[in-house]
Order: sequence, then structure tokens, then C-alpha cells
Amino acid sequence: MSAYGSYFAARFRTLLQYRGAAIGGMVTQVFFGLIMVMVYEAFYRSTSVAQPMTITQVRSYIWLGQAFLAMLPWNVEGEQRALVRTGAVAYELLRPVRLYSLWFARSIAWRTAPTLMRCIPILVLAFAFFGLRLPATPAAGAAWVVSMAGALLLSAAMTTLLTIILLWTVSGEGLNVLFTALVILCSGMNIPLPLFPDWIRGIMEALPFRGLVDSPYRLYVGYAQPAEVAGLLLQQLAWAAAIILGGVLLLRRGLRRLSINGG
Repeated sequence: MSAYGSYFAARFRTLLQYRGAAIGGMVTQVFFGLIMVMVYEAFYRSTSVAQPMTITQVRSYIWLGQAFLAMLPWNVEGEQRALVRTGAVAYELLRPVRLYSLWFARSIAWRTAPTLMRCIPILVLAFAFFGLRLPATPAAGAAWVVSMAGALLLSAAMTTLLTIILLWTVSGEGLNVLFTALVILCSGMNIPLPLFPDWIRGIMEALPFRGLVDSPYRLYVGYAQPAEVAGLLLQQLAWAAAIILGGVLLLRRGLRRLSINGG
């Protein structure tokens, strides 16, 4: 485990150097956060139909989504795509470690370092000026922290799976576009899942993407009932375990057929 921990630490420190990208991303996310909040405020003011979430809850939900956007598995790291495309992934195979664990550690670093640089300024601004509230209760805050750890684990598992799928593609661009749409729609990133119609909400709540956004954020805003907490956390861990197992098996199959420069 020390080898993977060292690899994670080294990659994490490297990613912390991209401060310009973090500032640009932060500005963009604050802008889109304001737009989305204004859209929902207009919607709530224009309807007399009772909604399952209050506008205060939706506002906090939106700002959490913007603060932790970089943690979502909506893309594969550019260097990883280049390794597979150029054949330099062969160097990864020479390391005396398990390739899946190595890529998983890299995925965790990829999801945490950019997120930490962006989320703190966004949360401070949202608390001070844009209506983000503290967790509904101390218990809700504790459940949110635990659920965010589960969301990180699930996100890293999905990112690693996307990286493995690159072994079957020439370029990962199409994969990124498709998965981005799935994550944004099905996780509740743009539209909180409680606001979806009943006929589709049940399906979306059964998918793994829910554990990335909807589960932790509804705990934070107090929408989830105390009896739901254990189920939400277990769903995250179950999907993470299933995706990790699927990734391990898929990687084994991919390595058996992998050809580097025709060799």
C-alpha cells in the first residue's frame, strides 16, 4: 500500500501546480452557479404547484454542485489518454505493482486535488453572498461528510473504468462526451432528482450516478430523512464495489489482447 500511497501523493502534488486552471474553473463555476440559481428562482416564483424541495434547499444543492464539480467522473485525465494512444502505457505495465490499484490511486488524486483548489473559494463566496446555508442539522452535516467520501470512492471507480475502456478505443473524446451527458443528467447535477417526474425518478435513483451528487447533497440540505441515511450510504458503497470489480475484470481482459505498436 505504501507504493500506491506514494504514487497518490506525488500525483496530488503535481496537480496542485495547476493553479491557473483552478482559478479559471472557479470563475466559470461561480458564473454558471449564479445562472442556475436565477433560473430556479424564476421557476419557483412562476409556479403555484408545491415542489418537493424548497428554493432554499435547491439553492444550497446548486452551490454544492458547483463547488465539487471537479470531483465528478465526467472525463479521463488527458495524460492517461495520451499514454494509451501513443503506446506509452507499456511503461505502466513494467511497474512492479497492480495496474488497477495504480490507476485507481491516480484517479483519486485527479478527483481530489483540483476539487480542493476550487471548492473552498466557491463555498466561501456562496456562504457570504449567494445563499448557501449550513447543513440542516449537525447530524446531516456528519452524514454529508461520510457520503462525500463515498461519492469520491464511486467517482474514482468510474474514472478508472473509463480509463480502462480506452484500451478499446483510438481516442477517448467520444467516451468523454457520452459519459459527461450521463453524469450531468443522471446524478442530479443540473436538475435535483427530487424535481424529476415520478415515472423516471425511481429509475434514476437506482442508477450509480445518484451517489455522486444527489445522495450527499440531499443529506446536506436536510431533504433526506434519518431513516434513509444508511440506505443512501450502502447504495454508494455497493455500486462502488461493483464498478471496481467490473473494472478489475475488464482490465484483465484488456491486457490479454493489448498490442503495443503491433508487438
